[in-house]
Amino acid sequence: MFLAIDAGNSNVVFALFDEKSGKWTNQFRLETNTPKLISQLGKKVPLYFLEHGIHTSDIKSVGFSSVVPEINPIIQQFCQRYFGIEPYTISAKSYDSLPVRSLRPNEIGTDLMCNVMAAYSKYLKPVIVVDFGTALTFTAVDADGQILGINIVPGLKTAIKSLFTNTSKLPEVKLELPESALGKDTIHAIQAGILYGYTGLVKGMIETIKTETNLDFTIVATGGLAAILTPLKDTFDDIDRNLTLEGLRLITEANS
Repeated sequence: MFLAIDAGNSNVVFALFDEKSGKWTNQFRLETNTPKLISQLGKKVPLYFLEHGIHTSDIKSVGFSSVVPEINPIIQQFCQRYFGIEPYTISAKSYDSLPVRSLRPNEIGTDLMCNVMAAYSKYLKPVIVVDFGTALTFTAVDADGQILGINIVPGLKTAIKSLFTNTSKLPEVKLELPESALGKDTIHAIQAGILYGYTGLVKGMIETIKTETNLDFTIVATGGLAAILTPLKDTFDDIDRNLTLEGLRLITEANS
């Protein structure tokens, strides 16, 4: 089995890929917060493997993507100690053998590179990947696999947390799309503003990129919050929550 470890700003995702079935079979996450991560690695990972009947010997290779450099040694040492495997850590040097290219490989996040690797490898045509994470990102790739550019805005949870943190009377609310764009109370108003607002933002950004490039893109969404904005369902050609993981696997494989 292949183990993918994707370290983002909020969570570290562990996912298992079964080569025989060609499917992602198991997935769990830990908080990225360093003190909690150190504690959880030693407790929750062995417990998860035990509960699901997975042996460390089942893991044949490990791929690691991270946008949080300070936790890299922690993850790498854990893999060496627990699995007896040196994880392949994705970096700018990993991109030389890929069908997708970046003009600034040292600046692009490895998660975004994983996204476009998976999407472009699947469609082999111009794609825009919309990733709903801690940040909301738009990454555009042309027909030759060249990354045209990236757009970054605060993610949904980040926007709501900013309102809650920086105002004295506005509460933190759940990410639930209300029936109306016109709020009838404070909670409804925040949900309507953020969620309908971001619906318009996503549609507008995609149309702006299309107009600027004059390309016919396949639009792929990913990230845990991709399915929340239901009015966008016809905007996306595909919603793939495992896109980053699949790209991580493909990049590791290309460099093996």
